[in-house]
Amino acid sequence: MLLGEQPGDREDRAGEPFVGPAGRELDRGLEAAGIERRDAYVTNVVKHFKFEERGKRRIHQTPKKFEVDACRPWLDEELRLVKPEALVVLGATAGKALFGSSFRITRERGQPLDSELAPLVMATIHPSAILRGRDDQERGDLRRGFIADLRAVAEAIG
Repeated sequence: MLLGEQPGDREDRAGEPFVGPAGRELDRGLEAAGIERRDAYVTNVVKHFKFEERGKRRIHQTPKKFEVDACRPWLDEELRLVKPEALVVLGATAGKALFGSSFRITRERGQPLDSELAPLVMATIHPSAILRGRDDQERGDLRRGFIADLRAVAEAIG
């Protein structure tokens, strides 16, 4: 199970998670790690796209705690039904939603987390972080780290 923050503009319009630019990065990372996307349940902590309109564009806004809390029953039900072998937390917002405000992706990423949510719980960056890299070098470094984290999950679940 892969858990992101919230739908983006393209995801909101399509009604499917991770189908926009971040979804392409996710697909690229999963393929490089040897994980079939069809074998993963992909969802978000917050189920609606929070945005601010700027002209014709809808600009992403980070959800507030009350919005995360309001969507938690849906996430809990997904976890109950899916019973994931591994839960991959994508980014800080998803991590804070599950583990509280002290969660730091920079500290927690790439290592198993102590949790009863799944036999293996691991955090990594959100694929959109790769897109926000300042230049090709930084984007490449972020992508390689993302792939390494996904590979660690693939190896752990065999």
